[in-house]
Amino acid sequence: MTDDLSTTCCAPAVQASLDVREAERIAAGYRALGDATRLRLLALVAAGDGGEACVCDLTEPVGLSQATVSHHLRLLVEAGLLTRERRGTWSYYSVVTSRLDELGHQLLAVPTPPCGPGPTQTATPETAGVR
Repeated sequence: MTDDLSTTCCAPAVQASLDVREAERIAAGYRALGDATRLRLLALVAAGDGGEACVCDLTEPVGLSQATVSHHLRLLVEAGLLTRERRGTWSYYSVVTSRLDELGHQLLAVPTPPCGPGPTQTATPETAGVR
């Protein structure tokens, strides 16, 4: 059996894609958001007075030790989702809204294939290319 591009449903994906560095940066953001505790912490920081929160105010709402909360916050900072500012012995965190916007934009910018079953259609052996 020979493959004839003129009879296939979709053209090969040859559009420009993300470079490796940008893809890794985006993946790091999604990994950081892929944990329920970190999502809760991000929401708590965003809801804090002036859009910031002290680590000392975050332990009780999530029911975790300060060390564990600090670990999760560090991962969010490393992913560029939070900033950290030291004030005396405490650290205060703020949400980096531009980074959240960037991740949301990247998620919405994922191209969808121009052919195949639509979102309300069910794939059949014929539409899936099974013979």
